Amino acid sequence: SCQFSCPNGRSSSKMAGSTATIAAMNARMDMLQGYLESNMTALHAEVAAAQHTADSAESSLDISWIILCGSIVFFMQAGFSMLEAGAVTEKNVINILFKNIMDASIAGIFFWAFGYAVAYGPTYGGFIGTGEVFILDIHNSAGGDVATSSDGWEGWFFQWAFAGTAATIVSGSVAERTKFHAYLIYSAICATFIYPVVVHWVWGSGFLSAWGAMPDAEGNAHPLFSGTSASNGMIDFAGSGVVHMVGGVSGLVGAMVVGPRTGRFVDGKLQPIPGHNTVMQALGTTILWFGWYGFNCGSTLMLSGGAANLAGKVAVTTTLSATSACLTATLISHFFEKTFDIGIALNGILAGLVGVTACCSVVDPWHAVIIGFVASFVYYGARNLLFRLQVDDPLDAFPLHGCCGFWSVLATGIFCTDVNVQYAAYPNVNTACASGEQFGVQIVGGLIIFIWSFTTSGLLFLGMHKSFGIRVSEEVELEGLDKSEHGGGGVWEWGNR
Repeated sequence: SCQFSCPNGRSSSKMAGSTATIAAMNARMDMLQGYLESNMTALHAEVAAAQHTADSAESSLDISWIILCGSIVFFMQAGFSMLEAGAVTEKNVINILFKNIMDASIAGIFFWAFGYAVAYGPTYGGFIGTGEVFILDIHNSAGGDVATSSDGWEGWFFQWAFAGTAATIVSGSVAERTKFHAYLIYSAICATFIYPVVVHWVWGSGFLSAWGAMPDAEGNAHPLFSGTSASNGMIDFAGSGVVHMVGGVSGLVGAMVVGPRTGRFVDGKLQPIPGHNTVMQALGTTILWFGWYGFNCGSTLMLSGGAANLAGKVAVTTTLSATSACLTATLISHFFEKTFDIGIALNGILAGLVGVTACCSVVDPWHAVIIGFVASFVYYGARNLLFRLQVDDPLDAFPLHGCCGFWSVLATGIFCTDVNVQYAAYPNVNTACASGEQFGVQIVGGLIIFIWSFTTSGLLFLGMHKSFGIRVSEEVELEGLDKSEHGGGGVWEWGNR
């Protein structure tokens, strides 16, 4: 009776067992898939957290680097103070120290209120920035995630230190015979307008910029000459044109308008008026040399993304140019002055530093040696030209900052290589250096900065001269500005009151 039914029963039993096995396997697969998905989610979360931590560390490193370098640049004010105080006569030491303190303070207020907006605001016709006054566009969480982005505070701080430096250069050119309040007016206008406009041209989005010149509605830049990525725009890495030419040329105009110190030129012949303290001059120059590493290396504006290597290279080229220029200036003084003049040697260091500032990131080390060598001759030749023209520049500010600054702008076009330009992270890939176009851009940029600085500072100094006079009387000059302007009879007497 089972011959028909039993085989079918065994078959049904086997099918039921297979179905159960498959169901169990599917259950295990579902369990495994859930386990993997759960762990993958956790893994993704861990990776995201690790990336956030890395981004936060990178951002913090870059911001800290800028703050550190900005502080070093600010310390250059101490170098300028010591150098200038040692180079003037003892009766004017308080006056020159006071000017340096006021330059930093005036730049702080006026560059905060107006200058930064002019320098880095959205461009108006490639000429001037139109940003928020009082840096209102910099605020808490302006950059988004505070852990991984910058709000912009450190950028203002770094640029303020540069603005103070540009103004301070002029204090040496007009030293020992200029009314204190007249100088303060110049310092305020420089930090508000003269200097920031040039910053906008070269480092902002102005018509000379290598960092997004005159962007159109789609954000496409139009750098000089071609208006396309075939051109770089003007390369001035750390400010030979932007900072030093502006200060040096303005100093030349100030010295011309205020006239030479009494007794500096007698019957057309140069008369020595030695500074009162060589130790202070040497100390000031050494501090400035130290500060230049913040100036040049800090202009990478970051350490991440390979910028630390670039900062290291900049330190090398800066050092080689300074040392080459110092040795060359020492030989120049021995050959032409028949003595080893420490003043010329110290100024040789500054000539080499200014001479490499524009191009420190885009030249090779051996280029820097040549640049420093030439810079010492540029300084010495310009110094003697001013003597012949009877223009009295007590600190040689124009020869050092104006002329060597212009030399640096030109040297960028002469010695740059396209490979080095890319290594320095300039945005466009092209052959502008090899073709010679970059040299043409540098000439145009340097001449424009010279004309702007000469014209604007000339109008300012002449305006003050015609309206209320910028020079003290001969009696006050001979007595010393420390006594007439600051109530002291000299730095040592003032310090012991």
